[in-house]
Amino acid sequence: MKTWKTVAPVRLLSVSLPTSALFLALGLLVALPIGFIVLQAIFPGINTGSFSHPFVSFGATLNRSDTLPLLLSTLRFGIVVALASVLIGVPLGALRGLFRVPLARVWDLLFLAPFLIPPYLAALGWMLLLQPHGYLEQVAGVNLGHFLFSFKGVVAAMTLNVFPIVYFSVSRALAAVGLRLTDVARIFGAGPWRSVMRVTLPLILPAIAASALLTFTMAIEEFGIPAALGHRAGVELLVTSIEQRFSDWPIDLSGASVLSLLLAVLALTAFFAQHRLLKNRNFETQSGKPVATTPRELGVWRWPVLIVFGVIAGTATLAPLFAIAATAFTRTLSGGLNVANLTLGHFHALWRDGDGAAALTSSLSLATLTALITGALGLLSAWTIVKTRIRGRALLDALTLMPHALPGVVVGVGLILTWNQSFWPATPYNTWGILLLAYSCLLLPYPVRYASAALRQISDNLEAAARVHGASASQVMRRIVLPLTAPALISAMLIVFAIASRELVNSLLLAPSGVQTVSIYIWQQFEQGSIGDGMAMGVVTVLTSGSMLAIGAHWSRRFNNAL
Repeated sequence: MKTWKTVAPVRLLSVSLPTSALFLALGLLVALPIGFIVLQAIFPGINTGSFSHPFVSFGATLNRSDTLPLLLSTLRFGIVVALASVLIGVPLGALRGLFRVPLARVWDLLFLAPFLIPPYLAALGWMLLLQPHGYLEQVAGVNLGHFLFSFKGVVAAMTLNVFPIVYFSVSRALAAVGLRLTDVARIFGAGPWRSVMRVTLPLILPAIAASALLTFTMAIEEFGIPAALGHRAGVELLVTSIEQRFSDWPIDLSGASVLSLLLAVLALTAFFAQHRLLKNRNFETQSGKPVATTPRELGVWRWPVLIVFGVIAGTATLAPLFAIAATAFTRTLSGGLNVANLTLGHFHALWRDGDGAAALTSSLSLATLTALITGALGLLSAWTIVKTRIRGRALLDALTLMPHALPGVVVGVGLILTWNQSFWPATPYNTWGILLLAYSCLLLPYPVRYASAALRQISDNLEAAARVHGASASQVMRRIVLPLTAPALISAMLIVFAIASRELVNSLLLAPSGVQTVSIYIWQQFEQGSIGDGMAMGVVTVLTSGSMLAIGAHWSRRFNNAL
C-alpha cells in the first residue's frame, strides 16, 4: 500500500501539468472564439469596452426584413440537398452493397473524388461547363446556364458534392447485412416488399438518417458553392450573408454574430440529432457468429446498372474535372476546344509572376504547420480522454468535438472578434498566424477522433507493464503509444494537410494584406478574368490533395504491416 501511495501522486502530477497546458491551448483555440461571438451578439459595444444595451442586436437583426427569409432559405436549402442526396445515394449504395456491380472499385474511387475537389472549385467548373458559350454548348450546342444559376442549380451542385456520404454509408451497411436475413423472411412467407421493409430497411435506417443529417449540416455550412453560384442565382443563405456583413461597408459585427449563432444552432441541432440517432436507434441481429455475405449477380440488370453508375459518376466527378482541366490547358475560352488552343502557359504563369508560387508556398506551409499542431494536440487530447481518469475529460472531449459541428464561417467570425481587440498586448490578427489558428481550430477533430479510435484498441496492460518496469510517462508515450497510433495519426494529419491547403472561407475572412493562399488566388483570378491561371492552380491543388491522401494510405498500410 505504501508503494501505491508514493507512486500515485507522482503519476497525478505528471498528468496534470500537460493536461493544464492542453486545456489552456484548447481554450484559446476553441472556447475563446465561441465566447466572443456570444459576447458580441449580447453586447454590441464590447469591442469598445462597453457592456451597455445588452441583447439589442438580437432584436435589431431578427426584426430585419431579410433575416427570416435567410433562415428559411438556409433550412430549405439544407433539407432539399439532404433529400436529394438520399434519393441518389440510397439506390446506388444499395446496389453497391448487395450486388456484384461491374467496376465497383472504380465507382468507389470516382465517388471519392468530390471530396478531393474543393467545393468552390467544382462550382467554378460547373460555371465554365454549363454557362452560355461554355464547354457543353461548344460540344453539344446547348447551355444549361438558366438551370445552374437558379435555386435548383445550386442544390444540384451541392448535392453532387455531398451525396457520396450517403452512398458510402448505405453501401457499407448493406454489405455487412447482406440479403441473408431477407431470404429467411421470404422462406417464412413474407413477400419481397414486406421482407425489405421489415428486415433490411430497419437495419440500415440509422445509416440513412445519420448520413442525411450530415449532408444537411454540410450543405448549410458550405460557403464556396453558394458564394460562387448563389448571387447570380438569387440564392442568399446565412453563410454568405455572414461573410458579406464582414466584407461590405458598413461592417456589422453584432449582426454577423447573431447570424453566426443562428447558423451554429442549426448545425449543432443536426449534429446532435445525428449522434442521438446513432446512439438510441440501433437495430441488431441475434444470429450468432457473423457470416460473410456474398453479393448477388445483377443478371439482366447488369448493363442498366452500369449505365446509371456511369452517368452519376460522369456528372458528379468527370464533368467538373474536365472543365477545370480544359480551362487550365487552353489559351483562351473564346478559342474553344481545339488543338491549336492548347497551352501550358497558365502553369508557367503560376511561377512567372510570383503570385501563384507565393500562394502555393503559403498554403503548403500553413497546411504543414496545421497538420503538425493538430497532430500533437490531437494525440495528447485523445490519450487524456481515452487513457486517463482525470476530472474534466468530458469537457475536453466536448472542446475537441465542437469545431466539427461549427460552420467554418462561424469559427472565422469568432477569431476576428477575439483577436481584433485593443486590450491584447499582442495579437495574431492581421498576420499569417490567424490563419494557422483558424485552420487548427477547424481541423483538430480529425486527429482526435482517429487517435482515439487507435488508442481504444491498445490494451492498458501495455502502459501498465512499462510503468512497472520504470518507464516514465514520456517514455511510454514515445516508445509505446506513438508507434501504435502512428498509422491512424498520419492518415489524419494528411487529411488535415489536404483540407487546410485549399480552405476558402476563413482564408477570405482572415488573410492579412499581402498574404495569399491557393484558394484566395483561384477566387481572385476568377473574379479578375484570368480564369486559366486560376484553373491551373486548381489542377495543382487537386493533384496535391490526391497525392497526399494516397501517400497517407500507403504509409498506413506499411505501418500496419510492420506492426
